[in-house]
Amino acid sequence: MSERYRDVLLIVLIGCIALGAFILLTYQPPAVTIRLLPPLPSATPLPIRVHVSGAVRMPALYDLPRGSRVEDAIRAAGGLLPEADTATLNLAWLLSDGDQVYVWRQGEAGVLATRPANSTPVRQIRINTASEQELMQLPGVGPALAREIIAYRQQYGRFRTLSDLDNVKGVGPARLAQWAPLLIFD
Repeated sequence: MSERYRDVLLIVLIGCIALGAFILLTYQPPAVTIRLLPPLPSATPLPIRVHVSGAVRMPALYDLPRGSRVEDAIRAAGGLLPEADTATLNLAWLLSDGDQVYVWRQGEAGVLATRPANSTPVRQIRINTASEQELMQLPGVGPALAREIIAYRQQYGRFRTLSDLDNVKGVGPARLAQWAPLLIFD
């Protein structure tokens, strides 16, 4: 190979390297548009709304955090009045959206401390003397279960505790938890 070709080849090579360097240094990639998505919904659970009334300082509707109990609802309503009948309350009752917490005054007939706002109040039941019709006022009790309760009572005698009721066919822990504030054992 002659010197002249070598010089031309070297010049071409240097020119290519210089052109490549120039392109790399001056190259600007096309603009990229980044679109932000709206924020995801919050993982914070929505509050529940409960109606607190009766013998409390400030009866009203209250928004409480999920997991609140009757005690929290009463505190939100400013606390109990002196004439409140605390024996009818289950302060540990877990509230749900739409519940009503009614605090009875001493001497008033007891009613379920919390209940869905659109349901009918259920009076306290004397479990050892209640008729079939009275028993059917308890949540989840129809004629067949009412008859089972009466038959058990007739066969084995008076109910002394909630656990005695657990022996009746068709009654279980979930029902007993619902009935606890509604039953009078005497």
